[in-house]
Amino acid sequence: MARVHRPSLFFLTAALVLILDQASKFFVRNLLAHTGPVELIPGFFRLVRVWNPGVAFGLFAEHSAWGRYLFLLLSLGAVGVFYYLSRRGRSPWVCGLIAGGALGNLVDRLFYGKVFDFLDFYWKNYHWPAFNLADAAISVGVILFLLQGFSSPSPK
Repeated sequence: MARVHRPSLFFLTAALVLILDQASKFFVRNLLAHTGPVELIPGFFRLVRVWNPGVAFGLFAEHSAWGRYLFLLLSLGAVGVFYYLSRRGRSPWVCGLIAGGALGNLVDRLFYGKVFDFLDFYWKNYHWPAFNLADAAISVGVILFLLQGFSSPSPK
């Protein structure tokens, strides 16, 4: 079996995350355009329509146009940084998860000026802020990135 080169694995992972994120957002936006929230696991999980003008969990949502441009630049910067890190020996698929998530939300910001979130986990009156697949990829990627950093042998 042929080995996939580091840059290819980074780009394949990022592209897969971007495609899955945008496809899921398209599907759920269209599904929920004709209904209200859809309960998938009663009392725990449903699909909702939430437009987030901020960053993770609605942080900085009150910022004006300058904030949106800053988010765009930060997203592009994150993609570049994680590509660089993947070339310098960090796991290319982990870096690709983070970059793909950043690109998924970047596409929303470019086309809509805000990010579409739809995954709503809750228990009774306690709700985790709604999120999407791009957010999940970023979160999982960052956790794996940090775990790999702690488990890597220290330089001599």
